[in-house]
Amino acid sequence: MTIPLSIHQAPDALVHPAVVDLIEAHPLAWVTSHAGQTSMATPLPLVGDYEDDGRLTGLIGHFALSNRQVAALREEPRALILFSGPQAYVSPKHVINRTWAPTWVYSVARFECRIDFNPDANDTALRRLTAKMEAMHGDGWTVDEVGSPRYDQMKAHIIAFRAEILGCDANFKLGQDERDENFATIVAGLDDEPLVTWMKRARG
Repeated sequence: MTIPLSIHQAPDALVHPAVVDLIEAHPLAWVTSHAGQTSMATPLPLVGDYEDDGRLTGLIGHFALSNRQVAALREEPRALILFSGPQAYVSPKHVINRTWAPTWVYSVARFECRIDFNPDANDTALRRLTAKMEAMHGDGWTVDEVGSPRYDQMKAHIIAFRAEILGCDANFKLGQDERDENFATIVAGLDDEPLVTWMKRARG
């Protein structure tokens, strides 16, 4: 599948598979918002929320209740959520051509969202996130292993939310526009297997 350089989605559109893969593989995002003239941003791991037809319609996560961004989002629930995938600087040395200008390759996605807090979903949010992370990197650990008293205390200090997706823009600058010979030497010279995999996939 060739990935376009830019993807723009209407709120009710099926999100492009490349965007879904980006947030699934790199779930740590910046949740950004404003409180008056003050900008706020918190890094949070998020889990995609999908409809039966595969549409990505929301993002599930949780804040620490002590985070002042919670009060700001309760007052004004709009947020911009930013995901970033593999990235690297590409020097002219990679193409063996000193007249070729350097560039940066990267994958990013931006979601316009409305935040809906739901303290009754604290347990669900924690279990969904843990299950996802353990499936990716762990050994099957579950929150039940913490033990009831401590787990209940942890739940009391967070607040779950669902970020309803209102719109999405993404950029995949992964060498799709490079000449075949330049692209071949670039990926050969990059010591980053995940990035190279994304670059090869972007070319189709």
